[in-house]
Amino acid sequence: MSKNKMRKKIPPIGIEDFAEMLNNGYFYVDKTLFIKELLDTLAKVNVFLRPRRFGKTLALSTLKYFFEDTGDEKRNAANRELFDGMKIMLKGTMYSSRMTSHPVISLTLKSAKQPTLCDALYELKNAIAREFRRFESFISDSISKTESVKYHFLSSSESCYIDNAAWNTSLQFLCECLYAATDIRVVILIDEYDVPLENAYFQGFYDEIIGFLRSLFESALKTNPCLEFAVITGCLRVSRESLFTGLNNLRMVSILSNQFGEYFGFTQSEVDDILEYYKIRERRADVRDWYNGYTIGGADVYNPWSVINTLDEVRAAPNTVLTPHWVNTSSNDIIKMLIDRADESARNEIENLIAGDVIDKPVREDVTYAELQDSSENLWNFLYFTGYLTKAGERRLEGVHSILPMRIPNLEIRYAYENIILAWFEKKLETRDQSAFYRAVINGATEEFEDALCDALIETISFYDYKESYYHGFLAGMLRGIGGYVIKSNRESGAGRSDIMLMPRRLRDVVIIIEIKVAEKATELGIICEAALRQIEERQYDADARAEGYTRFLYYGVAFYKKEAVVACRRYDE
Repeated sequence: MSKNKMRKKIPPIGIEDFAEMLNNGYFYVDKTLFIKELLDTLAKVNVFLRPRRFGKTLALSTLKYFFEDTGDEKRNAANRELFDGMKIMLKGTMYSSRMTSHPVISLTLKSAKQPTLCDALYELKNAIAREFRRFESFISDSISKTESVKYHFLSSSESCYIDNAAWNTSLQFLCECLYAATDIRVVILIDEYDVPLENAYFQGFYDEIIGFLRSLFESALKTNPCLEFAVITGCLRVSRESLFTGLNNLRMVSILSNQFGEYFGFTQSEVDDILEYYKIRERRADVRDWYNGYTIGGADVYNPWSVINTLDEVRAAPNTVLTPHWVNTSSNDIIKMLIDRADESARNEIENLIAGDVIDKPVREDVTYAELQDSSENLWNFLYFTGYLTKAGERRLEGVHSILPMRIPNLEIRYAYENIILAWFEKKLETRDQSAFYRAVINGATEEFEDALCDALIETISFYDYKESYYHGFLAGMLRGIGGYVIKSNRESGAGRSDIMLMPRRLRDVVIIIEIKVAEKATELGIICEAALRQIEERQYDADARAEGYTRFLYYGVAFYKKEAVVACRRYDE
């Protein structure tokens, strides 16, 4: 089967290896010109910062297969063949001659996301040990007996439990061993370098992890004559002072940089080609609204993880409703932290973002995890650099601050905010004493009912442009803990459906029927409250309850305008 035919298969979740992608016939979006731009602008240490699931791991895998001299000419030839027909091969021998030319150390640090310091350090050391084992036969005849003892220690999984100073310089030592075996300087590739730091921050052992990584990186990247170059990827920039101390040969390529934008994420033309290839071009607008909207490195791009994941769904059911994919791959702790700490001003800004507006925020590229708690402004930075916000205009200077317009990129990210807000509100209600509110509802105390609604609206974060569905969910959530009642929403009865009906467990207790309306102006609140009460009566929303033998009823008309509420009530006892 030809390579083009093999690529018709949609890559399954988790395929991030370049050779596996091509050899198994999966669809591959050719990003190999990344190699050209990297070589054209190469620094000794290159750090690429992109949101998670934007193709960083696949990019490093591509570099590994391009540059690595495996020591086996048959394997090298197979790796070179992977690039046949790729864009990089059209750029001449200046680039193709660099293929299979260096030993390559390739590490991923994502497994260091562990609940304890001991487990995290073990996973970091074990990732290094696997690379030592990978090269064991390659260099066995090129090092001294003393070096061989050290090499054996660093290649053993059992040694990963031991706190030994050799680990601090282990990458540098491996480079020296590889250089001794080949007389060629080494390429180092490190993926997800900030995952251990983010995890350690939230788990409470940040200083210990950053101390280990600082020693590891300094020795391998700062004064290492055996290093050709290094490429490191992550989501967040960690300040030079905290992790890359003294590295004068370091280049940071963040989402604010103008270079490399099109190599992480899919461009519009690439998405159009994918949709055309799979004959689902009619879903172009939906895919754009859900997964596009990121401005990264000067390019407008789609989230590649979500695009690939939605292809299977749409091919199987062309009219399927699109769903979130990317936001379900993480705990979304940063959004939760922002919402937990939000004051009234921050809540208003979140509401504006969800409504599609732009907010202006100071932007810093070197905020550390330790500074997360210093101010809410730092949290906005983290949201931007991790992909929960995107650039909505150009940076400008205001005094000493660099100000960046920010917005929510697309429907998928809006979904994340809304669901986290709903969960936050429900959790907040669980810790709140609602007994006075419940008594007011059961007893027809409209003023207390009204005050409780307004207070809760001010404290929470609103969305859906204040549509009735938002207020319905809001009020149903507030009533959830009311004892002795079963809550029924949009219950069919009489000539229609009531918005909310509270059905008591005992026939002698009062049935509560609530009709919700949204006013276009504050001055209309009282009028539409009365209209809601008339609707309950005219459409006989109480018919089924009366047929069951209930004789006591409270009808509520509840009218909302933004964060204002008016409540009217009528009581019927037979």
